[in-house]
Amino acid sequence: MSGKHYKGHEVSCCIKYFIFGFNIIFWLLGVAFLGIGLWAWSEKGVLSNISSITDLGGFDPVWLFLVVGGVMFILGFAGCIGALRENTFLLKFFSVFLGIIFFLELTAGVLAFVFKDWIKDQLNFFINNNIRAYRDDIDLQNLIDFTQEYWECCGAFGADDWNLNIYFNCTDANPSREKCGVPFSCCTKDPAEDVINTQCGYDVRAKADSEQKTYIYVKGCVPQFEKWLQDNLTVVAGIFIGIALLQIFGICLAQNLVSDIEAVRASCLFT
Repeated sequence: MSGKHYKGHEVSCCIKYFIFGFNIIFWLLGVAFLGIGLWAWSEKGVLSNISSITDLGGFDPVWLFLVVGGVMFILGFAGCIGALRENTFLLKFFSVFLGIIFFLELTAGVLAFVFKDWIKDQLNFFINNNIRAYRDDIDLQNLIDFTQEYWECCGAFGADDWNLNIYFNCTDANPSREKCGVPFSCCTKDPAEDVINTQCGYDVRAKADSEQKTYIYVKGCVPQFEKWLQDNLTVVAGIFIGIALLQIFGICLAQNLVSDIEAVRASCLFT
């Protein structure tokens, strides 16, 4: 036997455990999102009444938790097990799936820039649909209230958009006490108030337009969102670039690990 030692290919432990550690956090976050989504569904009774799933009058925020949680769970699981067990199939699945998500994000960004007017119309349609379903889902109601309070807006393009809701419209046939009103989240805030006045929007749209400005936000959420994007363009762009670089980094690491594993296995076959 010769005393010479031939050094073959080795799997990088740094890459392997970095991918594993990163994805275990990703996987746990996916489990948390799925848990929150399923808990919210069970609280609404959706799980005991499957037919209610088809009731899509407005956007249900629970869907966001379930979809995001599901994607994070699948990716995190594939990355964790693939790195830990040196499973090239799972690692390839992880990198390809991450690459598809990156491509979809890039495509969505380009299309949003090219078809920004169409996106604006769809956003208006989306908001109006959710205004109609405002009282139908407590999570949707909280989401709309948060949006109107955060961006200091009311409706898609103005307070009169709340005529689309059966409780707030100004028709003579409307028996609701909220007739010709708006939700409390449309009201201008008094810093001296410690308790939210949930009735502050009652009958406010029955007043003259000049008077409404004193009580509620008169700007719509679509133009306010556009203004927010312009004011925070650098931050938003930085976040998207950071996410994109993180995805590219993850794809490269996974592919490098796959190459190392395949090289080690190939070297073992020829020794």
